[in-house]
Amino acid sequence: MAVSTCTSFTLQLLRGRFFMAFATIIILSFIGTSYIFGLYSNSIKTTLGYDQTTLNLISFFKDLGAYISVHAGLIMEVAPPWVVLSLGAVLNFVGYFMIWLSVTHRIAHPPVWQMCLFICIGANSLGFANTGALVTCVKNFPGNRGVVIGLLKGYIGLGGAVMTQLYHALYGNDTNAVGVILLISWLPAVASLLFAYSVRDLVVVNRQAKREKRFFTDMLYMSLALAGFILVMLIVEMKVWFGKGGYGGSVACIFVLLVLPLYLVFREEYSSWNARGDIAVTTSTVSKIGAPDEPVTPHVPWFKDVFSPPPSGEDHTILQATFSIDMQILFIASICGLGGHLTTIDNLGQIGTSLGYSKKSISTFVSLIAIWQYLGRVMGGLVSEYLLTKFKWPRPVSLTIILFLSCIGHLLVAFNAPYGLYISSIIIGFCFGAEWTYLYAIISELFGLKYYATLYNYGSLAAPLGSYLFNVLVAGHLYDKEGEKQLEALGVTRGEGQSLNCTGVKCYQLAYIIITAATFFSAIVSLILVVRTRSFYKGDIYKKFQEDEKSLSTEVALTENVKGSFRNID
Repeated sequence: MAVSTCTSFTLQLLRGRFFMAFATIIILSFIGTSYIFGLYSNSIKTTLGYDQTTLNLISFFKDLGAYISVHAGLIMEVAPPWVVLSLGAVLNFVGYFMIWLSVTHRIAHPPVWQMCLFICIGANSLGFANTGALVTCVKNFPGNRGVVIGLLKGYIGLGGAVMTQLYHALYGNDTNAVGVILLISWLPAVASLLFAYSVRDLVVVNRQAKREKRFFTDMLYMSLALAGFILVMLIVEMKVWFGKGGYGGSVACIFVLLVLPLYLVFREEYSSWNARGDIAVTTSTVSKIGAPDEPVTPHVPWFKDVFSPPPSGEDHTILQATFSIDMQILFIASICGLGGHLTTIDNLGQIGTSLGYSKKSISTFVSLIAIWQYLGRVMGGLVSEYLLTKFKWPRPVSLTIILFLSCIGHLLVAFNAPYGLYISSIIIGFCFGAEWTYLYAIISELFGLKYYATLYNYGSLAAPLGSYLFNVLVAGHLYDKEGEKQLEALGVTRGEGQSLNCTGVKCYQLAYIIITAATFFSAIVSLILVVRTRSFYKGDIYKKFQEDEKSLSTEVALTENVKGSFRNID
């Protein structure tokens, strides 16, 4: 009997929402590979003999793959999450493994278009993991979406710092950074495949909001402990020499902190087991929350329906959301905001080198951006959720503030202020993380959750476009122009296959002045969204989900009563 009870409880734990949330965290902790491009980009540049424009073109295709994932959302509409996660694992391994083969000369020197294709395929796994894991978790916890999105996106950002520490544990202080490419080819794929089947859509009857809030609040504290530990290790590593053994001990502590949320999963499921309060059922049995059965309505031609959207907060179709004024405003603001942030993240290695920083300092910058990305995503979600529920503070206001703050970080790079790159890494990382949280939360709030898997990825389209504008056309072009000026002044001719380098503050100064102006413009544009959505955020934006849960509870209760009546007749 005891064995049967233990088995039953174990199955409940593994099939429950809280273990699903834990599985999501593990998957997302290892897919932040696109955010550590600055760690190995210089190896690609020097090994394959690229100039900065070519390297930034490859970086653009990385961003293109990472954020063009509408197809993942469409697959998610017809397939379970584990299919999406498995496809992402395959893409991750194939793309990054081919890059590793190219950089280590195990295959013939690939043309630039092939390198662009390889990194686009590998980075596209980020979109599949986001869609399969994060979107599913948001649908399972719709009443805490701001905190959920912030926490999960935070783990993605923190994953960059985790991968950096793990890389040093395996390869020591190797400055070549080729080994990190091999590491990011297999580790994220293995994590996704191990936990893919644990991630699925669930519906909970008698949802207890306080328990959910307690679970995610405690998980937030654990994630803060993880971020704090990594930050302390970064400070120590700057002062003390670390070998493989030292990094190995650091990674062991990191993994303990990563799996510590299992205690929270056990606590919540054990409480549920005793109370028998939560009844989880799969979506094959009961329809999803946020997507109740709609009454039959007269047929309306699609072209008329597209331009007659429902009120904000109701479920929009994909086309209704795409062509809405609110989505266009979000898109324009995100192009400038995210584009500037990605330019810094992708060029961090070259910015640090041009300003005279060491390889170790550049590695620190990469980790700082990762940690502050995490803090931006988590604190952005937590603070904005508190302000929203307590004071009806519109989330677009928080987005506007973050865009204005980003301008300071860009100016620090432009004018190379004392310790400017350290401070800028913190500001840019925090603002980049917070902007993603606000973007996805606003989309879910304004356009509903019915087609969120696709709309979530539509919101990401602004990132690669902004990256191309500011990373390739602005930063890369101006860097190479200044580098050619320096070669001309020295009377040196650049040889074929030789990388083009630039030194000094002038390399990126004009580019970052332009980026600052564009980011300021995006903040002004986002103010329009604040005005348009002010009345919507004054109401109860979660009322719809509370009504759906009551309706679902009534439906299940009636079903149980009917079953009980038949048993009595028998």
